[in-house]
Amino acid sequence: MIAGANGTVSNLLLIEDNPGDARLVQEALREFTHPVQLHHVKDAMTARQFLQQDGPYRNAPKPRLILLDLNMPRKDGREMLREIRNDPSSASIPVIVLTTSGAEHDVDLCYAAGANCYLRKPVDVTEFIDLMKMIESFWLGLALTPSP
Repeated sequence: MIAGANGTVSNLLLIEDNPGDARLVQEALREFTHPVQLHHVKDAMTARQFLQQDGPYRNAPKPRLILLDLNMPRKDGREMLREIRNDPSSASIPVIVLTTSGAEHDVDLCYAAGANCYLRKPVDVTEFIDLMKMIESFWLGLALTPSP
C-alpha cells in the first residue's frame, strides 16, 4: 500500500499478464501521492473471480479503478471489458485500457464496450511512469468516481 495524507486508500485492480509491465506499474505507484493498494491479477478469469469476490478473492475490495491490458491468454481484455460492463456489481467501476495496441479497431471496440479511457503503454520507462502519474492526477485526484 502507498500511504497518503487523507488516509483513504484507493484500491486499483491491474489485469495484466506481462510481469514486466506489472512491475512498471508497481514502480510508478511508489511515486504517487494518493494512497493506493494495488491488486494484480494475470488473466481475465482471475479478474472475474476478484470482481465477483469468488474463491480465493472472497474478501477482495471493490476497486476504485481498473487498469486493463488487452492482449492476454485464454480470454482477452476486450471480452473482459464486456463482462465488467455487463455485471451490475462492477459496471460502474472506471476502466482504463492500458495496452501496446494503437490499432483504431481496438480503440473503437473498447470505447463501444464501455472503456472510460484508452491509453497506449509507452516503451520508455520514464514516459510510462509519467503516464501513470497523469492517471493518478486525473482519476485519483480530480475525477469523482462511484463509492466502492
